[in-house]
Amino acid sequence: MDIVLIAGLWLSGSVWDEVASALKALGHRPVPLTLPGQGDGSASATLDDQVAVVLAAVDSASERPMVVGHSAACTLAWLAADARPEQVAKVAMIGGFPSPDGASYAEFFELKDGVMPFPGWRPFEGPDSADLDETARRRIEAAAIPVPEGVAKGVVRLADERRFDVPVVLVCPEFTPAQAREWIEAGEVPELAKAKHLDFVDIDSGHWPMVSKPTELAQLLSAAAAEPH
Repeated sequence: MDIVLIAGLWLSGSVWDEVASALKALGHRPVPLTLPGQGDGSASATLDDQVAVVLAAVDSASERPMVVGHSAACTLAWLAADARPEQVAKVAMIGGFPSPDGASYAEFFELKDGVMPFPGWRPFEGPDSADLDETARRRIEAAAIPVPEGVAKGVVRLADERRFDVPVVLVCPEFTPAQAREWIEAGEVPELAKAKHLDFVDIDSGHWPMVSKPTELAQLLSAAAAEPH
């Protein structure tokens, strides 16, 4: 299966290298994306630019792909389902939830000089980063690319109710499936509350399983791709 891989904030497509290699060995065609403003050298990229790259990957897939979003990019994966509900076979969300229509994409941290730099590890102390050793932390921090303001402040636009027909699998790293269900039932994730086919998969990791548990993550994604959709 074609599996489109979209990294979260500050990350380029190279963060998926080990996952992509494992997915290839499992017989899939991984398509790791380097998003505009997150590895292509553009500081003026917008959320629309990133969505366009994701949709281009969906449109060029040889068959209906599974679209995987990590962290904030869960929203990008969901925007793909909204724009191409008949072409996206399944959406996998890792450690994040899709923002609703009208919300800003990822205005989570301080913006400086038109970009949102990686804020360091303090905001991620605890379950998010407990499984990362110093080498992994340095690797992530050294590769972190400041996210352009036009991406962080971009407004999410969802328009097609058929997105709720697209099967979703929520991969739960630093939180449990039980916690995710509670948040959804409490109304904190309105988009997933309306999803007609929603599965939960646990992975014992922090927020960046593609770094700390790449083989296990690839196996989970492969299993999700193999399920009926």
